[in-house]
Amino acid sequence: MSDTQSPIPIIEDEPTAITPNLANLPPVFVLPTHLSLVELHQAEDQLSDRGAPLTYDIAEAKLVIGKISTIKRAEFELRGRKVRFENVRRARESDLKTKHASDDDGTTARKRQRLSHREEVLTPRPKEKVIDDDSTASEIDEGSDSAAKPMSQLSISQTSTSATLQHSDQVGPKESSPPPFVLESFTNVVKVVNIEWLEVSIAAGKPQRLEPYTIYEARLLPSLEKAINNKRNETIAAKAEIATVVHKSPYMTERTSQGIIERAKADFIPRAVGTRRRDRTNQVIHEQFAGRTFASSTQAARQSRSQSITKRTSLLRQTTSEHDEGVNSTLPEMPDWVKGNKIYSCQRATPITSLNEEFMDQLEKIKLSRVLTADEIGVRAYSTSIASLAAYPHKLSSTAEILALPGCDQKIAHLFHEWKTSDHRIQAVEDIEADPTLKVLNLFYEIWGVGALTARDFYYNKNWRDLDDIVEQGWQSLSRVQQIGLKYYDEFQLKIPRSEVEHIASIVTTHAKRIVDPDIECIIVGGHRRGKPESGDCDLILTHRSSIATQNLVAKVVASLEREDWITHTLTLNLTNSKRDQQPLPLISPHPRGAGFDTLDKALVVWQDQSWPSKSRDLAADPAAKNPNPHRRVDIIVSSWRTIGCAVVGWSAGTTFQRDLRRYAKHVKGWKFDSSGVRERGSGRWVDLEGWANEGTRCRGWEEAERRVFEGMGLVWREPWERCTG
Repeated sequence: MSDTQSPIPIIEDEPTAITPNLANLPPVFVLPTHLSLVELHQAEDQLSDRGAPLTYDIAEAKLVIGKISTIKRAEFELRGRKVRFENVRRARESDLKTKHASDDDGTTARKRQRLSHREEVLTPRPKEKVIDDDSTASEIDEGSDSAAKPMSQLSISQTSTSATLQHSDQVGPKESSPPPFVLESFTNVVKVVNIEWLEVSIAAGKPQRLEPYTIYEARLLPSLEKAINNKRNETIAAKAEIATVVHKSPYMTERTSQGIIERAKADFIPRAVGTRRRDRTNQVIHEQFAGRTFASSTQAARQSRSQSITKRTSLLRQTTSEHDEGVNSTLPEMPDWVKGNKIYSCQRATPITSLNEEFMDQLEKIKLSRVLTADEIGVRAYSTSIASLAAYPHKLSSTAEILALPGCDQKIAHLFHEWKTSDHRIQAVEDIEADPTLKVLNLFYEIWGVGALTARDFYYNKNWRDLDDIVEQGWQSLSRVQQIGLKYYDEFQLKIPRSEVEHIASIVTTHAKRIVDPDIECIIVGGHRRGKPESGDCDLILTHRSSIATQNLVAKVVASLEREDWITHTLTLNLTNSKRDQQPLPLISPHPRGAGFDTLDKALVVWQDQSWPSKSRDLAADPAAKNPNPHRRVDIIVSSWRTIGCAVVGWSAGTTFQRDLRRYAKHVKGWKFDSSGVRERGSGRWVDLEGWANEGTRCRGWEEAERRVFEGMGLVWREPWERCTG
């Protein structure tokens, strides 16, 4: 990288939008439901960047933002996360009934007092104009009687009375817009708001009123366990008070009775509280794994399986051996990224091998359990920690080292302490490996075309327990990709050696050059380029210096390979980039969900080598002889030359490296990174990192283009084998 960096051209730059200040919001929780991982990160980043008090514990939240639009869904999400609540309307009706009941039991004098005001009540009052919230009402289920009235239905006269009194000395009326939200309205209340509110507020440059986007409003109730504890404590206190009255001595002070109560509370040991049976997948998962050592990213590492109440994570204490050995005072020389607290994995080198692989393997198993049990926050937390440990150049010897690493916290330190002092064993991992439900979920998860969500659906909703159940009971309900994944399940579990990956690439290149242009280039990316001895699949990028040659190239190559039986099944064939004239991904995509890290033209195919040593002899004996070669998964990607560097960077790095590269581009540079190019977030214009716009500065090769991407983003160049974050 040169010392003097030329400015990166940004095509038709425009001023950035005004950033609204959301610091006055109450604690906010973002629902992951119906949001991809990219969308969830984006929403959380948008809130935190604007000062919103973001929380990852829904029990702490007063404002819940999500991609939902019905009351029933809002209630389901709150119940599924063990939030106890009651609908605001039902609560008010209950309060009203209680009031009427108390009035009926009251004296006749109070009745006469109410009757005395009858004339006043019947006196006509000025008609108040009411603002009706149609947008919210339209999203509520028809026939539902549990809808909460939006705050926007308060009369204008009510909201403007105080302002009128304060400014009565001014001449002429003065229009004043009400505040977007009032913190007092969140007292003991949680509001569920559609995520569109956040998008509209950002677009407008200021917080918008919550009412038009409020789906549901509920009054918070204490947790069931807390309610029982409070009831038990009240009973204990009442009994203690009775005992104090009966045996009261003239010499006994008030402090004595308080001491009895406090001792009774101290002696009380809370018991586990059962929950209602839930009929939804994620609720069943939460109930099944709640209280388990691998169920929540905040539970203590040494919690036993039989223990049903979560313990608080205790502070780490220095052992005598650690003190004697001086491990805490003589830490090894920390790398620069630790000293500088570089939080993004794209800012550091992560080699393919690590001195701490044995401990990291344990964390990988815990992370997989988080994937299978729908703990998105836990997945992100463990991914960040594992990437940090993978980049650490020293063999870990103490918990103090772990706590010094960006992305590693007390939880990881506790796990390492247990692993180190328990003969390299972690109880949570042993629980995971022994759990029968997780074994089945993992079996389904390894089917090509089946994600964690579908695996949970197979287990909890369809009650399948093995691959035979899927074949016998649900074959017709599977997608074509899932059917192929199940058909070749065992073969897809086999790893592909490097020599075979290179052989596949040579055949694809031959066909591409033969049917399109001899100057077509093929780049092997993925795990092979990072130096893995074996790969789970084969990832190839085809490119050409002319955009005419790359237009619809993937469809032509696949058709040619199918004719010679190299490709036995074409599962997906996307021409996304060709349809938008091979331009970089727009800043706001019309179909953002599922776009992920890549929007290039690509084909996901099943490959089978058509040559084997005894082929001629076998076919002579039996013309229908079976090909003994295993089926392989191959991804063929096509990129135009103008953004080939971004494509190679995007497809060569580990998953966490890719995620952090997007986050770094957003937070540090103000850009949106995609394997089809980079755009400036303020204006949405293309950022030409690779110097394509000027013919005199265009890259001579794709390796140079890849280096220019790192340089343009202000990152130190990392070789592909230094991007192995997992």
